[in-house]
Amino acid sequence: MLTLPIAYVVLTMRLNAAIVVLLTSLVAATYGFGIYLFAQLVPDMQASLGFDFSYVGSITASAQLGFLLCALLAVWLTPKIGGGWMIAVSGAVCAVALLLIPLANDILIIGALLTLLAGTAATVFVPMVDVVARVTAYRYRGLAMGLVSSGTSYGVAINSLLVPLYAAPGEWRNVWGWVGLLTVAMTLLVLLVFKKGGLLSANVPPAVTPITGALVAPEPRARLIQPWVLMIWTMNFLIGFATFPFQTYLSSYLRIELGFDVQFSAQVWAVIGFVGMFAGLAVGWFSDRTGLRTAMLLVYVCVVTAALIFVINPSGYWPLIAAGLFSIAFYPIFGLIPAYVSKLASSSAMAVSIFGVANVMQGSGGMLGNYGAGLLANHSGSFAGVYATIAGVGAVLIILTLKLPKEVPPIASAGLPDNPQATST
Repeated sequence: MLTLPIAYVVLTMRLNAAIVVLLTSLVAATYGFGIYLFAQLVPDMQASLGFDFSYVGSITASAQLGFLLCALLAVWLTPKIGGGWMIAVSGAVCAVALLLIPLANDILIIGALLTLLAGTAATVFVPMVDVVARVTAYRYRGLAMGLVSSGTSYGVAINSLLVPLYAAPGEWRNVWGWVGLLTVAMTLLVLLVFKKGGLLSANVPPAVTPITGALVAPEPRARLIQPWVLMIWTMNFLIGFATFPFQTYLSSYLRIELGFDVQFSAQVWAVIGFVGMFAGLAVGWFSDRTGLRTAMLLVYVCVVTAALIFVINPSGYWPLIAAGLFSIAFYPIFGLIPAYVSKLASSSAMAVSIFGVANVMQGSGGMLGNYGAGLLANHSGSFAGVYATIAGVGAVLIILTLKLPKEVPPIASAGLPDNPQATST
């Protein structure tokens, strides 16, 4: 069993490192399995259940609605029960929903389960900005969040191994079953390690400032309405609007419009997953040395280039190159944003609030982007317009990034202690 060596490695590594690895694994489950597996299986599930691209747009938009509602729930509930319990319970709900999908024959029930899965992605990710701050030193947060955000790529890579194996002969339900069982194993490991690390304690520790570790009171709402915060929320909306449809309709574009077979489509997804395994760490390391804004500019340029390839020359091996570029951008950005927020926010409580709203904006953008892309593809008969729009949104993100203030420079924190609860991973 794959889970046995993974469990051994996790249980024998340093506690803080094990926690970061397990957070990465739950991102792999809730995002990689819970959101992006459906995108890879759309053609196979369409053939079996009978639905058009308008319904794909509706169902993915509904999933994003679940994401944004659960992001709000996570902002409200995390301070009450603690980030550890929020993450662990979300992993358990994700596992159950994954196991129920292959048992369902009604597309409405499947849509409801996909909405629930997207919700668990939000309730896992929102508390992570607090949990990572508690177990990781300030100067390593870009690297840690880069690893956590790349967790989606590990899930996508596993999907890419299972989809051609089971979906090609018409056994797409088996894919959902296997990833569901894997998520059960991950959740059990999370419960064990989180309990050992004190993250399931009934007493939720007070918020601390990200630099000095001083105890602080909850931030007034007025403190959240700052220009850089509004820009972050706008950027998260545009990130969801552009990157979610990029993947939702990728298999359909490749297999239905461009005529590639299921094996080539799986290779494209495998490139996304494989590159993403290293992209989060690499870009996170890069951001810790050059600054988060520079790293953001890099990833948005990659998004624009990848989208333009699918518009101008989506033939030969170019889709594989576009997949690699998109992966370099997609997985790291979900670590760069919370790392940036944690460094500019005046307290952990403020960071969680900002990031919670950012996830709501991301879900809103993804909902509108998926639904609009489905309508556009249905009416135009082509996905080229979808990817042209994504390229345009990426250009806007580049402009917004140039207007963001720089994060706290290293000299500002020299001589100041890191969060006393955190140590290097």
